Amino acid sequence: EEVLKKFESDFGKYLADLKWINIGGGHHITRNDYKIDLLISLVKNLKAKYKVQVIMEPGEGVVLNAGYLETTVLDILENKGKIVIIDASAETHAPDVLGMPYQPGIIGAAKGAEKKFVYRIGGPSCLAGDVFGDYSFDEPLKIGQKLLFTDMALYTFVKNTTFNGIPLPSIGILDKKGAYKVVKTFGYEDFKRKL
Repeated sequence: EEVLKKFESDFGKYLADLKWINIGGGHHITRNDYKIDLLISLVKNLKAKYKVQVIMEPGEGVVLNAGYLETTVLDILENKGKIVIIDASAETHAPDVLGMPYQPGIIGAAKGAEKKFVYRIGGPSCLAGDVFGDYSFDEPLKIGQKLLFTDMALYTFVKNTTFNGIPLPSIGILDKKGAYKVVKTFGYEDFKRKL
């Protein structure tokens, strides 16, 4: 509601000359506490007031809280605290971690220093800031251990890169019974095709 007021204040004078406007896709319409009725009302009022078609992109709301990124602990270092290097990269697999900022959850972990064993989790790229964030666990992590990041579907298809030679993750489906099936893998040929 406040965003729309600001939008109208700054751009309202131009809307009468437009046929349509795009209000983007960052609407978390599938979140339980999202005020969907308010959104519908605001869009209807916007359409009526300016006689424009309003386009709303599907955006991350359609995959909110969906998708996992399975990673493996490659190394554990000590440098003013414990640093864990995993086989995934914030830069390549989850760029909103660096750009928003956004910190995905990890199953069995807490964000920050809530639990006993605290680690800064980072990726293997050459980027100095390739960091997912600080997480804490009930037990110490071990090299080879799997970590499962949550709410990662939005990155799987549109925002990932192969920066610094980091491979893209495979895509799989986990059914309701817990069976997992890989449906797409990526290799060097995929990387080469993008060049």
